[in-house]
Amino acid sequence: MNVLKSILLERLPRRTQLLANYPNPFNPETWIPFRLAQDSTVMAKIYDLTGKQIRMIELGHLPAGNYVESNRTIYWDGKTQDGEQVSPGTYFYQVQAGSYSETRKMLILK
Repeated sequence: MNVLKSILLERLPRRTQLLANYPNPFNPETWIPFRLAQDSTVMAKIYDLTGKQIRMIELGHLPAGNYVESNRTIYWDGKTQDGEQVSPGTYFYQVQAGSYSETRKMLILK
């Protein structure tokens, strides 16, 4: 059992990290991978170029680990909170996990 625990601890990320979305640029959907160094409540917010929040994606409380495969990442379908397709252009995504917060840029093509 101790061997299994040590293997699992080695595979856990040493720091929480937001990774680049893929694909980028994209149309109409993208995936946002991240890594959690500790169990955290995770939330993603999408902003337009003016800084207006257009979407919030709550993932809830997640265990530490790597969220890099498409079925475990944050998925955004290019729609607003009201379900409207957004216009092509530059957008920002911010991921909050506990006290960690980071923002990156992405581009939707027509």
